[in-house]
Amino acid sequence: MKRIKLIEVRSELGAGTRGASLGIDALRIACLNKGSDYFRRFNAVAVPDLNHVLFDKNHFPYAKHIDSVYTVQKGIANTVEQTLRFGEFPLVLAGDHSNAAGTIAGIKAAYPHKTLGVVWIDAHADIHSPYTTPSGNMHGMPLAMALNEDNRVMQRNEPEPETEFFWRRLQNLGEPGPKLTPDHLVYVMVRDTQREEDELIERLGIKNYVLDEFRAKGPRLVAREIYERLRFCDLVYVSFDVDSLDSRFSKGTGTPVEAGLNVQEAISLCHYLLENERVVCFEMVEINPTLDSENTMAKNAFDILEAATEAIQERLRLEEATSRGPRGEVANG
Repeated sequence: MKRIKLIEVRSELGAGTRGASLGIDALRIACLNKGSDYFRRFNAVAVPDLNHVLFDKNHFPYAKHIDSVYTVQKGIANTVEQTLRFGEFPLVLAGDHSNAAGTIAGIKAAYPHKTLGVVWIDAHADIHSPYTTPSGNMHGMPLAMALNEDNRVMQRNEPEPETEFFWRRLQNLGEPGPKLTPDHLVYVMVRDTQREEDELIERLGIKNYVLDEFRAKGPRLVAREIYERLRFCDLVYVSFDVDSLDSRFSKGTGTPVEAGLNVQEAISLCHYLLENERVVCFEMVEINPTLDSENTMAKNAFDILEAATEAIQERLRLEEATSRGPRGEVANG
């Protein structure tokens, strides 16, 4: 990989609160106010969103707007796959977290025979399905899509056949079947879950680093332990939801939660995670400036984004240097 490609996804179809579609523009404003040239340094592509359907009646109570979510995620998956095939690093800036399932599908489509690990930095487990969701909001479902996990053991809903049809299409987006296994998923800072998710996380044995353990060990050791857990994974995808931050620092997001990271902890964690050569994609989601004052959430998120990007670039430069011979030619082999 030689360079970073920004993939902008303004879809907020999966969110329960409106406004996440404005998160990317809030980041751009934070960039301007900081005097940074960040958004001039990288090529960017925008994936078409279908946010206009939010004005239409929803016909899928247990997976709201799932037909349009599927269309958007196909676009995300295709864009991520193409970016990786061109040898670029996809850095995804997205609205709500349901979009991450499309990102994961795109990675697997580009590398169908590689084993994928996922680091999910979030206040929420996002492992509901239409069979278990209390809200029908699809930003609570991306990992159930990626894992092909319905959690029928804890079923509370009876989704309509059309919902089931699109749910299966989402689960089989990119490469058919599961994109990862539960032992290749690590949570960081998940702390706001429902009973159905708690049961599933325990049954599947998914590791979660909560605040006390994170602070006792520190970001460097946590990152090291995460990569030890993912040692059999060829590739790693890091997904950062801004509500992983403590609610003091994350008012401008749909579901802020106490007992989360501070900004410096998030910067350090992303740095240690993203300097690893197996990381092939980073994503940041759920900035909602309509819930904020003075664009504070986007300012904090932009500081994290800049630090994360610097770690990625340092690694790409190192890889480029080590791939060349003493006279600058690309080394054989």
